[in-house]
Amino acid sequence: MVRPDEPPHTGDADATTQRLLEVIDTLVQETRPRRHDHRRPTLDARLDRDLGLDSMARSELLLRLEDAFDTRLPESGLMADTPGELLTLLMEARGGAPPTPSASPEPAADLAAVAGTPDTADTLNAALDWHLARHPERPHLHIYTGDDEAQTLSYAELDDGARAIAAALRRRGVSPGERVALMLPTEPDYFTAFIGILRAAAVPVPIYPPARPAQLAEHLRRHGGILSNAGARVLITLPEARRVASLLRAEAPRLASIVTVAELGEELDSDDEADSGDAEPLDAESLGLLQYTSGSTGDPKGVTLTHGQLLANIRAMGERLEVTSRDVFVSWLPLYHDMGLIGAWLGSLYHAVPLVVMSPLAFLSRPQRWLELIHRHRATLSGAPNFGYELCLRTLDARRLEGLDLSSWRVAFNGAEPVSPGTMQRFAENLADFGLRPDALMPVYGLAESAVGLCLASPGRGLVLDRVDRETFMTRQEARPVAASQESDTAQTFVNCGPPLPGYAVRILDPNGRELPERHEGDIEFRGPSATAGYFDNPAATGKLFHGAWLRTGDRGYLVDGDLHISGRVKDVLVRGGRNLYPYDLEEAIGRLEGVRQGCVAVFGHLDSASGVEELVVAAETRLTDPAQREALAQAIREVTVDIANVPADTVRLVPPHSVLKTSSGKIRRAATAERFRSGRLGQEGAPVWRQALRLAAKAGVQRMRHRLIWLGERLYAGYAWGIFGLGGVLLCLLALPLPRLGWRWAVAHHLARLAAGLAGIRLARQGLQHLPRRAPCVLVANHASYLDALALTAALPRGFRYLAKAELRQRLLPRLVLTRLGVLFVERFDPRQANRDSQRVMVALEGGDSLAFFPEGTFHAQAGLGDFHMGAFVIAAHAGVPVVPVALTGTRAVLRGREWLPRPGRVRVCLGEALRPTGDDWREAVRLRDAAHAFIRDRDESGAPQRPGP
Repeated sequence: MVRPDEPPHTGDADATTQRLLEVIDTLVQETRPRRHDHRRPTLDARLDRDLGLDSMARSELLLRLEDAFDTRLPESGLMADTPGELLTLLMEARGGAPPTPSASPEPAADLAAVAGTPDTADTLNAALDWHLARHPERPHLHIYTGDDEAQTLSYAELDDGARAIAAALRRRGVSPGERVALMLPTEPDYFTAFIGILRAAAVPVPIYPPARPAQLAEHLRRHGGILSNAGARVLITLPEARRVASLLRAEAPRLASIVTVAELGEELDSDDEADSGDAEPLDAESLGLLQYTSGSTGDPKGVTLTHGQLLANIRAMGERLEVTSRDVFVSWLPLYHDMGLIGAWLGSLYHAVPLVVMSPLAFLSRPQRWLELIHRHRATLSGAPNFGYELCLRTLDARRLEGLDLSSWRVAFNGAEPVSPGTMQRFAENLADFGLRPDALMPVYGLAESAVGLCLASPGRGLVLDRVDRETFMTRQEARPVAASQESDTAQTFVNCGPPLPGYAVRILDPNGRELPERHEGDIEFRGPSATAGYFDNPAATGKLFHGAWLRTGDRGYLVDGDLHISGRVKDVLVRGGRNLYPYDLEEAIGRLEGVRQGCVAVFGHLDSASGVEELVVAAETRLTDPAQREALAQAIREVTVDIANVPADTVRLVPPHSVLKTSSGKIRRAATAERFRSGRLGQEGAPVWRQALRLAAKAGVQRMRHRLIWLGERLYAGYAWGIFGLGGVLLCLLALPLPRLGWRWAVAHHLARLAAGLAGIRLARQGLQHLPRRAPCVLVANHASYLDALALTAALPRGFRYLAKAELRQRLLPRLVLTRLGVLFVERFDPRQANRDSQRVMVALEGGDSLAFFPEGTFHAQAGLGDFHMGAFVIAAHAGVPVVPVALTGTRAVLRGREWLPRPGRVRVCLGEALRPTGDDWREAVRLRDAAHAFIRDRDESGAPQRPGP
């Protein structure tokens, strides 16, 4: 890198201004040497729009300014919009300590090793309690917030702050299971607020704060949808972000409260004490985190992760990486993404690993700071997405690396986006002289739907590459290996991401759903103990996620000796002339062309409506403005496309910087960029901030009115529906209960239930009634998803059944009278002796010719999915020798969800399966009946969600 040679000016503000503009002008001329409209920078010029300096160039600019003025600038300098703002920062920083990247190491090895891990903990809260009981004062976090001094938090300090926040949240009415959004940067308040939400038995929803005013509309559009989908009622954020955050109500009208950590602390009076325990007991099945996937916009996908799933993934990764309390983790990864939140922080918390953290903004402003902290703290664990390694390479300065020692770094993982073999090889070569061992490099693969990790190798293997024949791979999807001596233009290289974690499995499928052998590319599916139950309040997306017991990753790849190799995303693969084209290969090659902004290229397909052919489109960011130069660059892009893919690009679109859309983690958003291309908006500048704010304010008014009308309509319908149900109950008491025979009472109840359902707008569909024995007794078993299940069964079934109900219902006079007259049998759940006597009465009823109706799950849960079946119904059926009729109820959860009391009109389907006839009367036969009934109902479950583990 070129550095200014002149000695720093130390005179007055005018001299500082002149020197500042000289440094900027030098960088602009180097960055845009062919720009004909070059003008010297002024203090009010925009660094991006007027001078063409992107985030990479600004990082370089900060380094040059620190050299020129022998000072250290705060990380906020990366977000400066004009030279004038940089001048203010320089004047404030003058006299500060110059950069000292190679400070003396501060090893954490003097900490006593921790014996064991919280293996018996079933929640994150319990894992923290395990550490608090053994070493509360042990340092847990070292947080750098803009200077060389870190703030240290022990386990006890973290928990003390968290309990205060939990108490304040409970005072604000946050109930267990409710979602609380967290929009804070990497600072101590983030960690205490996150644990405070867990201590309140609520569910954290991490989202990232807005960085710049120019991103206002995009930020609010994306995160308003997330807040609305999550149903968050509280948002914890920064004071500076509250002006922006308040506009989030345009998209999330249910958001009742926007507060800061300081305000939560002030709400507790001086004589108040934080509760000594959690809000209510949690267990492994309690929802512990909503992790929204990168790019969640109009269709937010909030991955639901329970405490048990989070701990299962953390334990599996710790086992594979051989993590101990002697390790030290350094991370700049965002805390709103799974790799930074779960992999770095929660994993460190569980394994008693000291975690050294700095913000992503600090990394972007000074990438070498990452290496300096690894050196200073003798870190053993650290990693980044591929762009982090690439950015670090671009800004390496030998003068700043003097004395750097990276020999302690034993695991340098690379994941969250495609891993470039070239980047990893250059990183190892450039830092070999500073102690970095090549075998520390570790490509990994994971996804939020698996919590974070899925495939990674054991430490010490290093970078393993697989070279395959490009033509065979593109035409036949077969990864045929080639010799290292074969020409590079005929070979394609893939990175080995290692085998699945212990307890996990990966398979590769062809388009017809058949499992493929090794070295054949296809769709990747997985299963494991941390596999999500689905996307929060998004049944359509959840249904697409699951393929039986397996989860679709959306990625393509192949296996070699059990190790996974990633080839691309399913939705990004283009097919031209019988060949599979992978955008990432083209994007990487085009990004290396002179004049193209590397990492700012999107390749996607566009269906031509006239020809019906999918065209290949390349959108590449460039700063070139000369027509001849732009045409030469477009031609070079076409040539590279032919070289790589053997087909030309149908359309090459050269666009200004920041036109190609990316996720918050730096991944190319191809689908969103393609949508802008199709709408003709690709490359257009965004509207001014004031216009965005005005548009959002208007939208907020419309949305509020819309939601108020929806709210009113829901409650009007609910009142009408409950009126119908209430009238039906009165008629049942007047017309049915006085009748002398149970069969007559059931017939009246059946017709009243059908009438009430029809008047309430519940459309009832029945299937498989021919499987119901006409006169012989049977045991009917149905899934339980809603309070309306009994109504639906009563309305659907043409003959009478005796329901089983929990004994608590007979404690009240009116329910006991009504249910008893309808033939309901009460069963004790808690007293084993009484339960045995009740079971005998049930058996007598069955042997007397009555048919029984069971909900073998026992109760239903707010979370969708089929639960375990209790054995009672099946043991009784086997002993009595009567058939079991499985019944799948779908739609009742949508009409009356969980434990809510707001019904909705909708369609309910009652599907009866073939009668399962017992062939014996022992326990084994009862288990067979249970499993067969569970399988029938599971395959027809309404939620599309994975089922809770079956029996």
